[in-house]
Amino acid sequence: MIKSVSDLLNAAKTGETMTLVVAAAQDADVLYAVCKAAEEGLVKPILVGDAGAIQQIAKEQSLRIDSYELLNEPDLVEAARKSVKLVSDGVGDFLMKGLIDTSILLKAVLDKEIGLRTDRLLSHVMIYEVPHYHKLLFLTDGGMNIEPGFDEKVKITQNAIDACRAMGTQVVKVAALAAKEKVNEKMLATVDARKLQDLSREGYFGEGVIIEGPLAMDLAVSREAAQIKNFKSEIAGDTDVLVVPTIEVGNGIGKTLTYLAGAESAGVIMGAKVPVVLVSRADSYEAKLNSIALGSVIAANSK
Repeated sequence: MIKSVSDLLNAAKTGETMTLVVAAAQDADVLYAVCKAAEEGLVKPILVGDAGAIQQIAKEQSLRIDSYELLNEPDLVEAARKSVKLVSDGVGDFLMKGLIDTSILLKAVLDKEIGLRTDRLLSHVMIYEVPHYHKLLFLTDGGMNIEPGFDEKVKITQNAIDACRAMGTQVVKVAALAAKEKVNEKMLATVDARKLQDLSREGYFGEGVIIEGPLAMDLAVSREAAQIKNFKSEIAGDTDVLVVPTIEVGNGIGKTLTYLAGAESAGVIMGAKVPVVLVSRADSYEAKLNSIALGSVIAANSK
């Protein structure tokens, strides 16, 4: 089981080397992270985009890209389509966004002819290594689905479970978050959380998955809080996955962990045939590198 970011990086280095296709690779920060990941043996890159711009960035940053496959496609829409098709055809193992709008890339990912569409919902899964917590925390969905309904939450939860299993977790413990532990019909988050718990107990998510909800954040991550509140739980203080009710909750928790708790992080989009790495310009170099490693490990263990 991968319990830390260093474990994640080691797993990517020591496992099968995955081929990463970068769409519109003429992004200085992304290109730097991809090249460093390749140098460390995490991935084998295929760079798709404006070849002249990519080569100029590489020259300015003293990056050696001569050994990487470089496919010239200045048009962003075509770069996205070409990148996705490489993965769809089995040439690449997973995908990363470069200097291109997310909507353009995801449109190609969902293309019925050349895309990576499944019957799943696309959702964002983040992992955080938080000081004073004994293992990685998975957080979903703070990046894509704004206010998911129950059916969408089922698919979001399944994507996170799949990511967690790919990281070697045998029993996946999921907290469906809300502001309180009792179901209140006026608080939809509590209703949906209890329905997720019931679905899990009926065996919908398979063996080795425990979902509890509704749970407040303190109970999800603190066994002591559960004891003080006399709340009986199989997962309190040992949660793997936090499922949030809305994007604002997920975004707020994630940024709090990063900027106030000093957490290291990584993130991918799940729900397509392969993981898709999307990074923000505000993400640190380490977060970009970690996200590449996360995509690589999930791709390798989902085959």
